Amino acid sequence: MSGPATVLRAVLRHGPVARSTIARLTGLSPAGVTRHCGSLADRGLVAETDGPVSRNGMGRPHVPVDIDTARHTVCGVHIAHAQCTLAVLDLRGNVLAQQQIPHGGTRPEEVLGTVVEALPRFLGDRRPLAMGVAAGGWVDTDNGVIVEHASLGWKNVPVKEILSTTGIPVHADSHARALVQAEQLFGQVRASESVLHLFVGNVVDAAIVTGGSTHRGPRSAAGDVAHLPLGDPDVRCGRGHQGCFEATVSDDAWARRTAGVSMRELLGAKPDPFIERARMVGRAAALLYDVVNPEVLVVTEAGVIHFPECLQALRDEIAARSHLCAAPEHTVLSSSFGGDEVLAVAGGAVALGVLYADPLSHAVG
Repeated sequence: MSGPATVLRAVLRHGPVARSTIARLTGLSPAGVTRHCGSLADRGLVAETDGPVSRNGMGRPHVPVDIDTARHTVCGVHIAHAQCTLAVLDLRGNVLAQQQIPHGGTRPEEVLGTVVEALPRFLGDRRPLAMGVAAGGWVDTDNGVIVEHASLGWKNVPVKEILSTTGIPVHADSHARALVQAEQLFGQVRASESVLHLFVGNVVDAAIVTGGSTHRGPRSAAGDVAHLPLGDPDVRCGRGHQGCFEATVSDDAWARRTAGVSMRELLGAKPDPFIERARMVGRAAALLYDVVNPEVLVVTEAGVIHFPECLQALRDEIAARSHLCAAPEHTVLSSSFGGDEVLAVAGGAVALGVLYADPLSHAVG
């Protein structure tokens, strides 16, 4: 990681923070920290806070620096089965605005064309540094292509090329990797070097962090857990396979299976319909946990986010089935981001992840 990126992440995690403290935390020289803070401030990424402080009132006062949340924003676009979520986030990942746009059709040109048309009015006077695009399924990050989005029937959609017509730099990733990036930057797992993230929605996929970095594999295909044979053996997926995980526990499948109503209606009722899904997710999570052996497992699933009973059912199932997860109450967590913001955060986190990895190349003054 470059010096500016190291400093910016230290400010994100500890700010407001004195430059001398950044030097101590990062091992960089005080002169180097001062130089990097100057470069980051010139680009509107950090700013001095009001009021110098000193320890115990002694010594030379230090003026802390913090992330500048007033100057720049990023734009997020999350592509789901039934709608796109547009969002604006500040540099600390706070959602400043969001809007859902239902799909008028399922063809990529229809869905993405609607996004391009809606963005100018949604953004107003804001000029975001970048646009992050998150979607379920297989997303080729390097080329900005949605290789496969099963629930929409998309294959090899050049989402980066299409949305770049807005004039905003575009970055794309899977929503599972985007959300684990958000957890590392702004969430509960900032101190963890290894994280397993399981996303359960209309698309079911995973992300694996080892050594502080997200594993991607060739063409960023890692994390495909949809067809693991861990679901109901009486259920067949679109490929004709029996017992596929996604075909059993995805939002639409579960709503049809339990009450035949929408997920929103289910969430407004009791947790009962979600407890069995939490247990089924727990069976798959226990297997993945033992394969990856992470410090922390994060599960993003509607019932687990909304109902404490579902989180407990998930943890109980993992405890019963995992050989390695000895303390699920500490190592199995729900998403840090509430159900009303999780998709907005996913899109924005793609752009913020790129920014925090290489801030001087992706920010302007």
